[in-house]
Amino acid sequence: MKTAGLVLAAGAGRRMGTPKALVRDADGTAWVVRAARLLAEAGCAPVVVVVGAAPTEVRAELANETVEVVEAVNWQEGMSASLRAGLTAVPAQGVDAVVVVPVDVPGLTVAAVRRVVHEVGSEALARATYDGMPGHPVVIGRVHWDGVIASARGDEGARGYLRAHDVVLVECGDVGDGADVDTVAELPPGHG
Repeated sequence: MKTAGLVLAAGAGRRMGTPKALVRDADGTAWVVRAARLLAEAGCAPVVVVVGAAPTEVRAELANETVEVVEAVNWQEGMSASLRAGLTAVPAQGVDAVVVVPVDVPGLTVAAVRRVVHEVGSEALARATYDGMPGHPVVIGRVHWDGVIASARGDEGARGYLRAHDVVLVECGDVGDGADVDTVAELPPGHG
């Protein structure tokens, strides 16, 4: 199965005080770069990154990465605008599914992505769980792309679509942390 990667990195990060795509790991790597590399290392190709707020700065961070950058011009509408822009940009030919990750999950691991991808086919929907709590990545089989694009509204992304369909839940708490980080107080030590 050929799986593309999709990084949702368009938000302004109002509660963080800066776009989360530009927050840095302890080693200085921008979160947008970390997320794109993680998907590539997990075997996703192509990797599409959706930008919106601070597009010039985020594109500059990605200058040396093998990614396709897409701008969600209506990114202020919320995560749904990014998801729609990203799914529309992923080539339908030759790609069976897409792995969707928001940029603000610093505890996500290659092992978690591989585990969730391993569980699905092109007609499936799958989502990582961490100690039973839903998280990322979410894998969307190609047959669901149009439905997700049509139903994605506001800051919910694919949540409504996932609630209305059978989703394979894949426990990943032993190989990663699926918590999204929204504020400076939630940052892991050494990040900023």
